[in-house]
Amino acid sequence: MPNLPVQGMALFPFLLLKEKKFRQNKQLMNHELIHFRQQIELLIIPFYILYFLNYLINLIRYHNHMKAYRNIVFEKEAYENDSNLSYLSERSFAGWTTYLRRIT
Repeated sequence: MPNLPVQGMALFPFLLLKEKKFRQNKQLMNHELIHFRQQIELLIIPFYILYFLNYLINLIRYHNHMKAYRNIVFEKEAYENDSNLSYLSERSFAGWTTYLRRIT
């Protein structure tokens, strides 16, 4: 999907990639798989509602798109753990909730 504004995006049950070569990027794939797990835990639709609300609150708070995006609790979990390829096998249920306490 060359028009995708990011390298990858998890929209359960689809994983969208900007270019086929990104399939080989284990860190990116792990990041998106973390999002799949989050989506499944929240039964898909509530995930998107919470994701969007968290982004809006952050946007009001930071007045900056990138800072608002990077401080979404789901993104915090994914970015902090995407280089740990065994994270999903070690992760506790609703692991993203630990990032609620770390809102800065």
